Amino acid sequence: MAEVDGRSTLTDIDIVCTPCFEGNIREQAVKYCPECQEFLCTGCTRHHGRQRMSRSHKLVDKNEVKQGSRVIVTAKCLYHPDRDIEMYCEEHDMVYCLKCIATYHRSCRGVSGLDDLSVSTDQKRETERLKADIMNIQDRLENTDKKTKTNMKSIEEQRNDIISQIEGLARGWMEHIQKLEREALEGLDAEYSLVKGELETNISMLSKAKQEIEQVRSQLQDVDSLEKIQQFVQTKLTQQTLNNAVKVLKQIEAKGSQSLNLKENTELKSSVSSSKFLVSVQKISESKSLLTTRTYKVSSQKEENIRMKNDKSHPYICDVCQLPDGTIILADYNNMRIKRLDVNYNIKDCLDLGTWPTGICYTGNTEVAVKLNNDKVWFISVGNSLCKVRDISVTGGRFWGITYCAGEFWVSVVKSVNIYSKTGKLLKSISNDVSGKPMFISAAQQMAVSGDIVIVTDFSDGAVCLNRDGTVKRELRDKRLAETRGVYVSNDGTVFISGLTSDNTMMFDSDGKCLGELVTKDSGLVNPISLLFDKKRNCLLAACYPDKIIIYNI
Repeated sequence: MAEVDGRSTLTDIDIVCTPCFEGNIREQAVKYCPECQEFLCTGCTRHHGRQRMSRSHKLVDKNEVKQGSRVIVTAKCLYHPDRDIEMYCEEHDMVYCLKCIATYHRSCRGVSGLDDLSVSTDQKRETERLKADIMNIQDRLENTDKKTKTNMKSIEEQRNDIISQIEGLARGWMEHIQKLEREALEGLDAEYSLVKGELETNISMLSKAKQEIEQVRSQLQDVDSLEKIQQFVQTKLTQQTLNNAVKVLKQIEAKGSQSLNLKENTELKSSVSSSKFLVSVQKISESKSLLTTRTYKVSSQKEENIRMKNDKSHPYICDVCQLPDGTIILADYNNMRIKRLDVNYNIKDCLDLGTWPTGICYTGNTEVAVKLNNDKVWFISVGNSLCKVRDISVTGGRFWGITYCAGEFWVSVVKSVNIYSKTGKLLKSISNDVSGKPMFISAAQQMAVSGDIVIVTDFSDGAVCLNRDGTVKRELRDKRLAETRGVYVSNDGTVFISGLTSDNTMMFDSDGKCLGELVTKDSGLVNPISLLFDKKRNCLLAACYPDKIIIYNI
């Protein structure tokens, strides 16, 4: 090889040394390191063999590979990253380093070196299969990661909700204990006053008797100086006074000493002392709830008028939602506004929308989304005051129903449901089941979320439960329902559905079983348009046309 100043000429160099080339020097390579993926000249080969990090690397002749071609890098062991893969275990169908074989696979059948291995599998087909499997698992990982993060967010919201419930329960117990304390003190005062009054009466009687006895005793001192008839009269009067005094003594002595004694409610003490917890918080798996669905009954009901003085028409509450702190927001279609209620279900404030709302839902971070008949969704901040933050465009704005599930908006559109992103991008439109049949009997209406399930009433005799992917999970139906509109889910998964013209509310458990009627037509329920289960107060609200909401304590 010709040299110039001790270096190879350009015409003699077919493969350039990688480290030298990085230093703007072209030098002929003689070796190749598969682990470093570098071609090495004679000098760099010597240095490579002296470095602690690379002295164990196995070099190959540069002619065994061609510059620019795909180079197979020596694979490292999964369990010993500093060792090369050199062996194959047929029994476990996996490749290992020598240390793995010597430690864990000495008794395995079919152990051989890679050099002795005859590969008969169609590697191209195997590679394509692995690529497909990798894409599949990547999609699953991404979906599961998204679902887990959504689950994390919902768990945080549930934790905050449960904290409020625990505080409310503790506050309720304390208020009950304080009530019992007040009643006990009032009872003590009553008993004390009674006993004190009796003792004061006794003291007064004794004082009078003492005075009378003292008086007759003085009179007896001079009785001998009186005439006999007068002595007779005096002795008789004295005897009567003595008899009266004896009677007073017997009466008081018969009562004995009075005292006040504390009698503790041992049943209450035992119940409280033996209680190990105030509430029990349970984890609910995705596939099956650990909680037993309750069968609710109405214990009492009351009505609240939700018409404001400046309302131009009778309120038509087309939808209702609740914030984690218990705040309830009403969407009033006829008066083109949303109304916020206080803790007593009285109107606190409102926001005029300028057009007709057709649905409302909570989206997190003290914000609600209001669907409008002009194909807009307004995002309303519900802090100290109600104000619009932004909006997105959707289709089907004039139809009832919107909800928010795991970062996506579900919007009712005739006999279908459209799913949108937060930015208003249409992600999916669903109307038919897997067999191609329509999902909804009539028009899709209001919606409620239960975990990963979206429940959609369809203005018939019930509702359809949809999975996140838009497939039908189950249907909730009962012939006692007619023109179903309102739907809401309780803490334990009970689904409440109201019929607009059947004037009733039915209950279904999380598995779709009908639990019967909660509110019947003869109870006075008329035109229930929308429902809300107040999770803070454990009651059901039915918004009825016109002008009122009915609160059912259950």
